[in-house]
Amino acid sequence: MKKRNKTTRLVLLGLLTAIIIIQTIIPILGYIPTPILSLTIIQVTVIIAAIVLGPVDGAIIGGVWGVITFVRAFTYPTSPLAPIIFTNPLISVFPRVMIGVVAGLLFYKVLKNRMNETIAMSISGVVGSLTNTILVLGFVYLFVRERYANAIGVNVEDLLPAILAIVGTNGVPEAILSGILTPIIAKPLLKIRKK
Repeated sequence: MKKRNKTTRLVLLGLLTAIIIIQTIIPILGYIPTPILSLTIIQVTVIIAAIVLGPVDGAIIGGVWGVITFVRAFTYPTSPLAPIIFTNPLISVFPRVMIGVVAGLLFYKVLKNRMNETIAMSISGVVGSLTNTILVLGFVYLFVRERYANAIGVNVEDLLPAILAIVGTNGVPEAILSGILTPIIAKPLLKIRKK
């Protein structure tokens, strides 16, 4: 039984790693373009990994996403801002790792036994997504604020309100989407994992 559980874990870890790689390389699979903004959904895969496999494996999947983001910033940037932002591993890798840690710990240590599993998954999805948004934008402000402000054509003094606007227009919708998608995908995978 233990060997089967280990095999299931490795299969799911490999599958979720492959999904992260595909989502990162094929833009439409990792981002939902809308007329107003582009919503990132890659974090949902990291959150699902954290819920189904635990915070350590969630951190591994997040780390895969972060490393790909870091490498792409040097080799094949996804936007003109990517070389400014994501060449710093504290901005490209650390927040992605923390999605898995925060979502996994929140689900298993705080919420799982205190409320309905679906609601616990939704809350973990929302908080995991906001973890990424807040850490990336917070580190942008701390480490590359001048270069970022120049790139987006804003005075450095006006950068904080601009970043907060991004949290509101992108971060909040991404968190809501994560809260909706996480239980829909994670519940069946968690049942498979428990068998």
